[in-house]
Amino acid sequence: METSLMFAFVIELLISALYLAGPVRSLLPACRNLCGGIAVDYPFGIDDGCGAPQYRKMLNCSGAGLFFLTPSGSYRVRSIDYEKKTMVIYDPAMSTCTVLQTHHDLVMSEIQSVVIPPSSDTIFALVNCSVDSPVLNHYRSLCFNFSGHSCNELYDACTSFRMFRMLSNGYPPCCFTSYSTVRLMSMNILDCSHYTSVYNTDNLRGVGPLDWSYGMKLSYTVADTGCQRCQRSGSTCGFDTETEVPLCLCSTTANSTRECSGINATGGGVRPNPLALFQLFVLGASIRFFYHI
Repeated sequence: METSLMFAFVIELLISALYLAGPVRSLLPACRNLCGGIAVDYPFGIDDGCGAPQYRKMLNCSGAGLFFLTPSGSYRVRSIDYEKKTMVIYDPAMSTCTVLQTHHDLVMSEIQSVVIPPSSDTIFALVNCSVDSPVLNHYRSLCFNFSGHSCNELYDACTSFRMFRMLSNGYPPCCFTSYSTVRLMSMNILDCSHYTSVYNTDNLRGVGPLDWSYGMKLSYTVADTGCQRCQRSGSTCGFDTETEVPLCLCSTTANSTRECSGINATGGGVRPNPLALFQLFVLGASIRFFYHI
């Protein structure tokens, strides 16, 4: 009787200790941190709940590689520099110096325009514009030259744009401008048939259009949410998918540290079911009572 009584008491102690221990590590898969040879780290995430909530669902990983998603389409991610906090993307449907494609607008969401807009050294070239284009009249100040280059160079050096010069027997109006212009005015309002974008323009002095870096460099910001402390504990920074509250997600290999287990991490474990604990507690108490009588 005494042995059985002790056994039931030990069971109750183990259950209580398990409940008070709080969250434990689970065997849920960790956040994916690589796609198409590109490292995916905070504040970005491929899987929902990974990274920072303001960058939620901005990246997609497929067999074709890593893509940045916007309301106007998917842009291939060429690189991410976590020290400089920049991302280089490329629009497969964009015209370049050698390829002419049907024009379309670049449209970013409001949150994207705030937290990860094109950098100041990314220039948009509006090509084959009408003489009535706003950027050639009332908003003429929005056009500029960069690094000693004039917009007309595109018509001379680029096979894709040379046809516009031939059709008009001269140089059609064009405009180098910043992201703020194409953000506020669509291509139809700008009255330009095509656009292309170039980045790292500060390093293109004396470089011809054929050798420009076509694409867009985005510059992002990262809020200080204590992620470094979470990462030092061997864990991953994420957020609750319902409340978007920042969380520290335990990995499947890291120990349960205070940084990880001290919060209710959805990827780092779950608290035991209170109903099951209550049932086990009643069972233990019943065993004690049976042997006592």
